Amino acid sequence: MFAVVRTGGKQYRVAAGDKIAVEKLAGEAGETITLGDVLLAGDGGEIKDAKGVVVSAEIIAQAKSEKVIVFKKRRRHNYRRKNGHRQQMTLLRILAVGGAAPAKKAAAKKAAPEAAAAAE
Repeated sequence: MFAVVRTGGKQYRVAAGDKIAVEKLAGEAGETITLGDVLLAGDGGEIKDAKGVVVSAEIIAQAKSEKVIVFKKRRRHNYRRKNGHRQQMTLLRILAVGGAAPAKKAAAKKAAPEAAAAAE
C-alpha cells in the first residue's frame, strides 16, 4: 500500500520501508510520529479513499542538507556577495501506511448519545 502525504509544503509518495528526507519536524531520533495529511492512498494500481489513513514514521536523524551557494554580482559596479545556506531536514523511515486515524471524532460521537440520554 502507498500514500501521498504533504509535509513542509511538499508532497511525497511513500510506502512501508521507504526512507525520505523532509523539512525539519519536531522530535528526536528514535521517536515515532504520524503524518496525518494524506492526500491519496492506493494499493497496487487501485486508488483508495484517503479518509482515515495515517502514515506512521520513525525519525532516523535530524540533519542538514547539502550547502547551496548564493552568489550575487552586478557587472561594472564592484558588487559581489557570496553566501551559503544549509537547510535543516529530518530523515524519516516509513513504518506503516494505513490504519485508522486517531479516535478524536469517535470520542465526540460517544458524547453525543450520552447528551441525548441526559436530555430524556
